[in-house]
Amino acid sequence: MGIPVEGVMQASSAMLQKQLYAIFTRPTGAIEAVLANMEEHLAFQVSLEKDGVLYAAGPMWSDDEKTWEGEGLVVVRAGSRGEAIAIAERDPMHRSGAREFTVRPWMINEGTVTVRLDMSSQTFSIL
Repeated sequence: MGIPVEGVMQASSAMLQKQLYAIFTRPTGAIEAVLANMEEHLAFQVSLEKDGVLYAAGPMWSDDEKTWEGEGLVVVRAGSRGEAIAIAERDPMHRSGAREFTVRPWMINEGTVTVRLDMSSQTFSIL
């Protein structure tokens, strides 16, 4: 039995409560199909980034952190789970059938992001 969303929202009312959507993506077969669609997939991800839709994305390593089996995580800004599903369906990786996906609503409450900007070298890093 789960806790109603309203209860979680009330308990965390002083926190960020930023609603995002996590797209868990996994291969449907051999890794070769994933690799064959990688260029188009990455271009699509960059277009989402430029449009302000993409929050974060990247590969998910195996549990021993030694290999990649084609899984990924994409976090998007969307107005609803349905909108996030529509975004995921447009991904060339999913359109081709190389990967399948699930979408879960994800609310950010805690955490920190630190960006260091070194003006003399015109470089930055995310800490």
